[in-house]
Amino acid sequence: MGNRLYVGNLAFGSTAEAVRSAFAQFGEVTEVQVATDRESGRPRGFGFVTMGSAQDATKAIEGMNGAMLDGRPLRVNEAEERQARGGGGGDRQRGGRGGNDRRNRW
Repeated sequence: MGNRLYVGNLAFGSTAEAVRSAFAQFGEVTEVQVATDRESGRPRGFGFVTMGSAQDATKAIEGMNGAMLDGRPLRVNEAEERQARGGGGGDRQRGGRGGNDRRNRW
């Protein structure tokens, strides 16, 4: 098990400091990230907590999954590695339209 935890169902008003304080009772918290929207800067309702050890992470999952924080029951589990995402851009030969070019329909 890793040290990085996913924390879901955060209240939109939850701060990184409130999350850190809640998780600190289970061991050393080395990092807290509360996800925000890139454009608006508003919280997205989830975040990540990195604990000091795998043992601390296990204790935090057991203690915080389902626990209330700022009026919401948290969903806490081990964070999964982010999947590699494709570069997009479409099919270069068809002008990036992926075969949906109207000129080629009839």
